Amino acid sequence: MFKKKKLAQNSGKEEHSEQAEMGFMDHLSELRKRLVYIVLSILFGAAVSGYFIEPIMNGILLKPALDAGLDLQNLRVFGMPMLYFKVVLIAGVIIAIPFILFQLWKFVEPALYKAERGWAKRITFFTTFCFVCGICFAYYVMIPSMLKFSADFGSVNVKNLIDINEYWGFILLMILAAGIFFELPMVSFVLSRFGLLTPRFLRKYRRHAIVVILIIAAILTPSPDPFNQLIVAVPIYVLYEISIIVSAVSIRKYYQKEETVE
Repeated sequence: MFKKKKLAQNSGKEEHSEQAEMGFMDHLSELRKRLVYIVLSILFGAAVSGYFIEPIMNGILLKPALDAGLDLQNLRVFGMPMLYFKVVLIAGVIIAIPFILFQLWKFVEPALYKAERGWAKRITFFTTFCFVCGICFAYYVMIPSMLKFSADFGSVNVKNLIDINEYWGFILLMILAAGIFFELPMVSFVLSRFGLLTPRFLRKYRRHAIVVILIIAAILTPSPDPFNQLIVAVPIYVLYEISIIVSAVSIRKYYQKEETVE
C-alpha cells in the first residue's frame, strides 16, 4: 500500500513538473500548430466535397425539398455561386470533424494526468459518432416532417416558392442543432470526469430540463403540430436520461480508479 502511494506521489510530481516546464510561449506554439492542422484538414475536406459537389447538392441537400414537393428558386445575382461555396465549406468542416476534435483534445492533453491522456482516441470516436447520429436524425426524421408540413400548409391558391438560401439556412440550423444535442452524453461524461457534473444534479433538475426541452422543440419546429414537436422533444429527453446514466458510470469508474491507486 505504501509503495503504491509513493509511486502515485512520484508520478504526480513528475506530471506537475512537466506541466510547470510548459510555459505560455510553449502553449501558444502548440495552439498555433493545432490550428494549422485544423485549417489544413478543413481545406482537405472542402477539396473532397468540392470534387463531389454535384452529388452532394442534388442527391443530399436538395432531396428533402424535392421529396416534399417544394419549389426552390434563387433570388440573388450571385446566389448560386455563394451557395455552392457555403456547401463546400460546411461539408469540408463536417468531413474534418474527427480530425478537428482529435487536435483539440491533443492540445488539452498535456494538462491532464497520465491516466486521462488515453481518452483522446475514444473521445474523438464517440463524439464524432454522436454528432453523425444527430445529423442522420435531423436529415431523415426532423427535416422531412417539417418540410412536408410546410408544403401542405396554407391555401391552395398560394404557391410556395422557397429561396434556396433560406432553405440552406434551415437545413444547416436543423443539422447543427441535432448534432449538438446528440453530444449531451459525451458532454456529461467529460464534465462528470472533471467533477463538474453529477447524476444527482441531473436528476434533481429533470423537471426543469423537460420544460426547457419542450421550449427548444417549439422553437425548432416551425409548425404548431404537437406531433412534430414531440419528434424533436422525445429524442432530446432520451439523450438527457442517457446523460444521467453516463454521468453515473463515469463517476463510478473514476472513484474505482482512485481506490485502486490508494
